Amino acid sequence: MQLPIANRKAAGQALAEALPAYLDRDNVIVLGLPRGGVPVAMEVAQVLGAPLDLMLVRKLGTPGQKELAMGAIASGGGMVINEEIVQALSISSQAIERVAEEERKELKRRDQVYRGERQWPNLADRCIILVDDGLATGATMRAAVAAVRAQQPSRIVVAVPVAPPETVAMLAQQADEVVCLAEPAPFQAIGQWYADFSQVSDEEVRQMLAKAWDEPAEKIS
Repeated sequence: MQLPIANRKAAGQALAEALPAYLDRDNVIVLGLPRGGVPVAMEVAQVLGAPLDLMLVRKLGTPGQKELAMGAIASGGGMVINEEIVQALSISSQAIERVAEEERKELKRRDQVYRGERQWPNLADRCIILVDDGLATGATMRAAVAAVRAQQPSRIVVAVPVAPPETVAMLAQQADEVVCLAEPAPFQAIGQWYADFSQVSDEEVRQMLAKAWDEPAEKIS
């Protein structure tokens, strides 16, 4: 894929073209990781003719360095810890749990904002395509894979436009398949590989889901 990527819509369209084996299959569900992964996942789901849903994941930021991920948690109880960072910074289990508890509250808030009363889909024996707008350390996607794996799907596919080679290699050991369109190095941040990497709001996510689910879109207050 040519870099920089124009925007998330273009990223999703390109990803869908790289997933022809999953076109019009009854057992496929596309799960986007909010917020930035949802517009990408929406394009993938539309092209593949598959239902769109969410996998809520939150990064566990290191105390004092919130942008540095020491792990991640996902809806359904999936949790991964970056042991190298935890050991290098001597982060206690109590500190990890404090951060995790705060992020669980945010997961609950987002669940209510995005889904309302809509129930989670049954993932058992389904082919799950997990989509994000890119990966850096891969901590959030690892948590998503763990959460989905616990629900016994038939197959887990990780699909992203861009990620560093080492992250792709790591996820290939956990998912059944990893589709990544570009693996540039050195890799500092996902946004550096997009021409337009504008922030996606909660309201935009809700609007996209309402369209995908054929529901009235309610404005978020």
